[in-house]
Amino acid sequence: MVRFAARLQWKRASKRANGRLRNWFNVVENKQDCIARVQVVVSRLHNCGAVWPENVPVHETFRGRTVWQGQVELFDLNGQPKAKCAYGRSHRDGADDQGERFVTVLEVPPVESALTAVPVGLVADGKKGEK
Repeated sequence: MVRFAARLQWKRASKRANGRLRNWFNVVENKQDCIARVQVVVSRLHNCGAVWPENVPVHETFRGRTVWQGQVELFDLNGQPKAKCAYGRSHRDGADDQGERFVTVLEVPPVESALTAVPVGLVADGKKGEK
């Protein structure tokens, strides 16, 4: 009986998980497809060409607690007058995590790297959720 109750509690907790755990529960099966989708969004949103050279692991904390942990895709931009590169990622969103949400950030001050792009994206995501 104890094992069953523990599994049920874990199942409920996994549905409510956020931050680092949420990213682990939404592992992308085909990373190349995910990168291609983020690349298309970066190109269309910022009206320029985007070339993917690498991804960067980021671990964002606030007051000693993990806020976000995952991979951020780096894109070199062609034809974008404001920035030479952009950072992008996607995550599950919507009812029962059926949708996909994209977050892209141009490398313009104060953004200087993937480490500084994540907090900017999190704040922007939070503001969109308030509206």
